[in-house]
Amino acid sequence: MEKYIETPRLLLREIVPEDVGRMFLLDSNADVMKYIGVAPFTAHQQSEEVIKKVRSQYRENGIGRWAVIEKKSGLLIGWSGLKFLTEEINGYKNVYEIGYRFLPEFWGKGYATEAGKAWLDYGFNNMKIPFVYAVSHSENQSSIHTLEKLGFIKTEEFFDHDGLCYWYVLNKEDFNNLTP
Repeated sequence: MEKYIETPRLLLREIVPEDVGRMFLLDSNADVMKYIGVAPFTAHQQSEEVIKKVRSQYRENGIGRWAVIEKKSGLLIGWSGLKFLTEEINGYKNVYEIGYRFLPEFWGKGYATEAGKAWLDYGFNNMKIPFVYAVSHSENQSSIHTLEKLGFIKTEEFFDHDGLCYWYVLNKEDFNNLTP
């Protein structure tokens, strides 16, 4: 049985090897990769490796980033989801982090917030996660805005390989108290 989460405008599903073309569009876009600290990809093989890594996270941790499909067009427009961090970030590991990336032509449409709300609902209410964390580069105002709309609170600042970053946290009670 295929797993998916549905929102009014989006279908969220596991990333599959057949997504490599659309994933490469995302991974090779300099604007998308600007605040990630990774150079834009130059070969489909790099996106194939990312897909393999994400699929291994599904097997190992039961969760990972999922493809975001716009219902209207049927296109993969980005990815979003929870990731179980086994590597250390800002002194934290073995925690759940929310993340997202979208193709620029789909920015400013509320898709990151819509997908984020669906993931937070799933994480808090289905997986029973007590806290979800997030990271944003300090200059990525769009991501910061999305995290704040989702209810995240900035708790720390730290320097990563690409500059000043912010660490955010959200708990189930605060998420459930947000106005729809």
